[in-house]
Amino acid sequence: MTSDPANPDPHQAPAHEAAERRDWSAYFDRMEGKPPRATLLRALEKFGSVDRSDAPLAVDLGCGAGQDLVAILENGWRAWACDSNPDGLARLRARRACADAISDGRLTVVETDFQSVRIPPATLINASFSLPFCPPDHFPALWSQIDAALPPGGRFSGQLFGDRDDWALLDDRTHLTRAETLALFDEYILEHFEEEDRPSSHAGEHHKHWHIFHIVARKR
Repeated sequence: MTSDPANPDPHQAPAHEAAERRDWSAYFDRMEGKPPRATLLRALEKFGSVDRSDAPLAVDLGCGAGQDLVAILENGWRAWACDSNPDGLARLRARRACADAISDGRLTVVETDFQSVRIPPATLINASFSLPFCPPDHFPALWSQIDAALPPGGRFSGQLFGDRDDWALLDDRTHLTRAETLALFDEYILEHFEEEDRPSSHAGEHHKHWHIFHIVARKR
């Protein structure tokens, strides 16, 4: 079934109801073959080439099936990745680049949720569309870990969801105002900040309003 943002199907479930029963396996199927997120690629470009003999560590929070990890590894980084979904992690381990990196010790993969994660010190922390799925009560502690793990000159890349997003109705998701989002980065230089505030536009996507902040930031 396709969706028309201008004329939503009245028989489709509201966006927040669809999100409550999100089918992660179907999501991973849709993402198969898609390129890494643009925010991650911007961050990697900002770092430039790295010394592969003494590779810095990148953390990928909510790594899913490893779509971003391949780019991290191909750019010469070591990586530490986590996700709470076993299907996504199984798909990740089946990727040749990830399997090889696990075998040679360049990649560590951990199954954990955001309430229990322990983030290691890292030069880059990537969180592509994952942080909004942290329950609001746990988000301040998670962000404190992210901030503490990054040294001066380290970078964050990823997305946060805004308060005008339809999923803000779900009490297990974290949604922030623009001011709250910017306040997280008081001690950072924003190298890329894009606010996306629009109705859904993809065929097959449940009609919803998206409010997303796309961010690349360097710690001062």
